[in-house]
Amino acid sequence: MSDHARSGRVAELTIALSLATDLGTGQPMEHGLRTCWLSLAASEALGLAAPARSCVYYVALLRFLGCTSDASETAVLAGGDDIAFDATMAPMLMAEPGEGVRYFVRHLAHDLPSHRRVGRIVRALSDPDMNRRSLSQHCEAGARLATRLGMAESVRRSLAHAYERWDGKGYPAGLAADEVPVAVRIVTVARDAELWARRAGWAAATDVLLHRRGRAYDPAVVDAVVADGEHWLAGIGDDPCAAVLDAEPAPALTIESGNLDLALTAVADFADLKSPYLRGHSTGVSRLAVAAAEAAGLATADATTLGRAGLVHDVGRVGIPNGIWDRRGPLSAEQWERVRLHPYLGERVLHRCALLAPLADLAARHHERADGSGYHRGASGDQLGLGARLLGAADAYHAMTENRPHRPALTPAEAASQLLDEVDAGRFTRVEVDAVLDAAGQVSRPPRVSRPAGLTEREVDVLALIARGRTNKEVASVLVISPKTVGHHIEHIYTKAGVTTRAGATLFAMEHGLLSP
Repeated sequence: MSDHARSGRVAELTIALSLATDLGTGQPMEHGLRTCWLSLAASEALGLAAPARSCVYYVALLRFLGCTSDASETAVLAGGDDIAFDATMAPMLMAEPGEGVRYFVRHLAHDLPSHRRVGRIVRALSDPDMNRRSLSQHCEAGARLATRLGMAESVRRSLAHAYERWDGKGYPAGLAADEVPVAVRIVTVARDAELWARRAGWAAATDVLLHRRGRAYDPAVVDAVVADGEHWLAGIGDDPCAAVLDAEPAPALTIESGNLDLALTAVADFADLKSPYLRGHSTGVSRLAVAAAEAAGLATADATTLGRAGLVHDVGRVGIPNGIWDRRGPLSAEQWERVRLHPYLGERVLHRCALLAPLADLAARHHERADGSGYHRGASGDQLGLGARLLGAADAYHAMTENRPHRPALTPAEAASQLLDEVDAGRFTRVEVDAVLDAAGQVSRPPRVSRPAGLTEREVDVLALIARGRTNKEVASVLVISPKTVGHHIEHIYTKAGVTTRAGATLFAMEHGLLSP
């Protein structure tokens, strides 16, 4: 590992977040980039000056930055899959209220049994403030996160009013006409044009824009997009990331290394808002990983890189439904497969951003294990550097000390014991676990001697006692286990040692030095 570039483009970071919000809202990746491209073209056609075009650029990329703020509540409403529900409802975001309600009733929790669907629909319709509350929450969260990313006040204000409408029926403040920030008026039309064109073709998109003209949409923006939008969209080319990065209005904004950690902390909080059980997880893992890196003797630059990888390691979680993250019972095989996807999704997002790409491989390995039992690639041994193993151990320890829907938080001592058990099982090595426990202020234990023939510690304890002539009952008394359990241990010992008698087992113990105090 080594510390990466001292500075980078702010646009790179916001492009990565746009890809992440596509995941979180159930849209294909690059939906936000195409929206940005179309928004910029419209802003130029409307004659906006460079500062206003810059605001449009960043609002288009960050408009859904608050999408994780109510994911848990949406999942409960939708029957578990908040992402699929958001994707289904996406065409109705700026629809007329009656049209939106009818569509909502038809599609809410459509895969649930009818009696459960009816109950959810009744509860939803009995809460007429739900939509305003949800979208207002998105706006506040998005604006606060944008401020921490270093966005200009015009961007922050626009995001704070991201769901306002031309006719004054939007959220959170019911602004109307020119009161609505111009960036919001442009991005709203561009986003829906891209979505409808992709789903149903440009003719259908045009019909929607014209139907909502003067209602949800600014008529001037609609006229510009209807006239040339199809041509503008076709010009984005095969690499939307590169096209949108090159299209950033001058002067290009930069982010210095000294401010990068602050911005990445905002990314961490964006990801951790996804579930009440995750809040503060990424920043906690980052701090623990940095301290563990120092305890392990890594260079300062490498510890810094590890801490930054810790901040963004869970960004792929936003692409997995909350019905999985918040589930109180065991996961199905299909749900586990989706869980195993989140490091891959995070890796995809990070690799698309030159500023974050140096962190991608490291962040994506936080669930890999030394014995190859982890995910998503099943890397093992020499394929995992010390940094990846430290991040994995820090993530595991920190998660153990947090409440989860299926279990309460472990005490630090309990988490330390479980992490050491992972060493015994071969999933971690002592190097990274000792460093993490040192950083966490937990006492490790002396390294366990490698045992022959795959004997466990308890089997060695039993073998040492029977080799000294103890009966099964006496062994049971000493070890506080049942005689039957002792018998099972002896059977395993015989099989592993390749012996059939106590004399043979005793000789095996002596040959391998298992009777030394």
